[in-house]
Amino acid sequence: MLDSKARVVLVGKPDCHLCADARAVIERVCADLSVEWDELSILDDPVLADEYWEKIPVTFVDGDVHDIYRVSEARLRAALS
Repeated sequence: MLDSKARVVLVGKPDCHLCADARAVIERVCADLSVEWDELSILDDPVLADEYWEKIPVTFVDGDVHDIYRVSEARLRAALS
């Protein structure tokens, strides 16, 4: 379903304040741990929009849902370690 090979994927949309908060955490953690991450927009993918419209931002780690709405920095670091 996710079209990304990155370990961490953020599914969100532009102009979403929760997505911006999640992005900041993901950027920081992935930079610290040298982990590749990607961002997908529900506006570009009707399948993602149908599944996650009311749940964004959704963070995936290794293809599995990790966090919804907010990203815990400690939890993300633990999952990637």
